[in-house]
Amino acid sequence: MNGNRSGHSVKASMGVYERAQRVIPGVTQLLSRRPTRAALGVSPIYADRAKGCRIWDIDGNEYVDWMSGVGPIILGYADEVVDNAVKEQMDRGGINSIVHESAVDLAETLVRLIPSAEMVRYAKGGGEACTVAVRIARGVTNRDKVLFCGYHGWHDWYLAANLGGERLDDHLFNGIEPIGVPSGLEGTAIPFAYGDLDRLGELLSEHEGQVGCIIMEPMRTELPPEGYLEGVRELATKHGVVLIFDEVSCGFRISLGGVQEVTGVIPDMSVFAKAISNGYPMAAVVGKREVMEPAARMFISSAYWDDPIGIVAALTTLRELERRDAVSHFEVIGASFSERINRAAADAGLDAECVGVAAHPGIRFHVDNPETGKKVSTLFIQENAKRGLILSTGFFFNCAHDEAALEHTESALRESFAVIKDGLDNERVDQLLECDMQEDLFRRMVR
Repeated sequence: MNGNRSGHSVKASMGVYERAQRVIPGVTQLLSRRPTRAALGVSPIYADRAKGCRIWDIDGNEYVDWMSGVGPIILGYADEVVDNAVKEQMDRGGINSIVHESAVDLAETLVRLIPSAEMVRYAKGGGEACTVAVRIARGVTNRDKVLFCGYHGWHDWYLAANLGGERLDDHLFNGIEPIGVPSGLEGTAIPFAYGDLDRLGELLSEHEGQVGCIIMEPMRTELPPEGYLEGVRELATKHGVVLIFDEVSCGFRISLGGVQEVTGVIPDMSVFAKAISNGYPMAAVVGKREVMEPAARMFISSAYWDDPIGIVAALTTLRELERRDAVSHFEVIGASFSERINRAAADAGLDAECVGVAAHPGIRFHVDNPETGKKVSTLFIQENAKRGLILSTGFFFNCAHDEAALEHTESALRESFAVIKDGLDNERVDQLLECDMQEDLFRRMVR
């Protein structure tokens, strides 16, 4: 593995990046993959191939990747079981004029695994699926307004919050403009703070009879405060509002039944995507029969949602997650990862730690000055890239992460932490940065 700091180069990636700037607005399709959100000029940009938990970029550098495709890869890159099932389905054909039986098989599997699931609709991505869920909830309740907490995609219903009012600043990131979102949607999407039941109750009372749904990320890296989700459930029921859990990011790593299985709080609807199909485009909206059944009368339709490739990938992925006892693997890997991070930070004398649940933690640097904190995060990504790691302060485990990946990561982080410690102690973080400071990361309220 190329962990040689002096030999690290992403020259080929930067050449392609220059080409991309001329023909692709924003360079990538997913905001989180934009090179300016890492350490531009040091971090890899373009991949040649990936296998297991490793990526090889077009410059020939090898990396242990802890981002797992920014969430979708849960079994590992190029997983042979899933890929072989997809290849077999491709030989039988993809989308055609009638539906493949696997669509029913997957729906039955989701109903078996997820507490809130009695009926299922499909989509291709998380943001799209959230939009489907909100449409269904509005249709069932005949109410327009949405209360939300967390990040739920790029669609008009969500970005309408930035047309005025409290805005998305603490849910997405500061400064995003609702360009192209109809001004008539102002006031239809209203954010609320995670953990504040009183304010949620006030909003429901202020907009009594107008709120169609509450959609929220039930958790990110830390379990919800005791009684919080129970309180949200109670308020939703009291005010006749559909409760939707967006488990796009947290689903399947904490539990195969989602956060709802862990907490015992059952929403009316749930949204799953990302890890559901190990990298093949797929998403699902699941929910209670009384909420989902009316969707048959709503115009929510797409030719690609019956695609058997994504459906077979999801069905195989879920079966493999069960067979491999993936949740236990994430607990074990996560516990070891956190222990190693904390040990390396302590040995370096650096005030940093791994926080959150073992299966889906995050890294936190305790730096008083927010501006310095941003620079430290960029330096962290930069130094890790030099040492063969794709690792930021937020990450996703997959089943291919193993002892060898952990050992390499701990060794590399000891060096990265030493650089950061030196930069902080000697007030020369700016001098150590070899790239512009990364653009603001998502500042989600949900931890």
